[in-house]
Amino acid sequence: MDEADWLAERFEAHRPRLRAVAYRMLGSAAEADDALQEAWLRLSRSGASGVQNMAGWLTTVVARVCLDLLRSRQSRREEPVSEHLPASDGEDPEYQALVADSVGLALLVVLDALTPAERLAFVLHDMFDVPFDQIAPVIERSPAAARQLASRARRRVRAAGPISGRDPARQREVVTAFLAASRGGDFAALVALLDPDVALRGDRESVQLGAPEEILGAHAVARVFAEYARGARPALINGLAGAVWAPGGRPRVAFVFTLADGAITAINRVADRDRLRELNLVILDA
Repeated sequence: MDEADWLAERFEAHRPRLRAVAYRMLGSAAEADDALQEAWLRLSRSGASGVQNMAGWLTTVVARVCLDLLRSRQSRREEPVSEHLPASDGEDPEYQALVADSVGLALLVVLDALTPAERLAFVLHDMFDVPFDQIAPVIERSPAAARQLASRARRRVRAAGPISGRDPARQREVVTAFLAASRGGDFAALVALLDPDVALRGDRESVQLGAPEEILGAHAVARVFAEYARGARPALINGLAGAVWAPGGRPRVAFVFTLADGAITAINRVADRDRLRELNLVILDA
């Protein structure tokens, strides 16, 4: 086996974990795959000479690539342009478990509020047990500073409330009222149910269907949701209240709601077919 084949074999052995790291960092399957492709290109160009810990080296490279993508995304938001919702291709068991776990979309919404450095420190340390002395060079900080960033991120995640174990009854009450106000054209009621900083986001497939990629703010979200989601039907999505656009009874777009303190803080549109199949969808009577 020559070096190129050996490198490819080692990279493939680490791919599931690297993909999981990139997905948690970026919240987008497509961007996670892009990050892994860049990591492979860097490995194939540099070779394994001097690499004593291949897993650690690859994790660091993927983290650097993800950090660059997060910073680029943050600068694009000033235009504004947003990131994509996660979508899964179901290629490996670890990735499927990652996307389907109990925190999934809700945690990604919280992670989106962190700075790139906070997100990197939190994800690598708290989710993948990467030591701070390995994280520090990636974000160009000291290990102590990396520890502080992770701690700050941890507090912000906790402050967002429990990500799993939410109150299904309260969720259904708020979402049902929101959908009724949308169908009835009650703009004031829509705004009243939304957090002032609410975000309405869509994945690539929903954007291709004509929906905006990202809308911020209660008034803007109320206007856009009333326009694009008037035909949405109430649904249970993984046991929580949501909505589905299902022409002919076939789900085409799922609307996943995140609540905090009785207000809707995020609405995520999911149109990716693989992702829709992963969701436990039950369409309810309007």
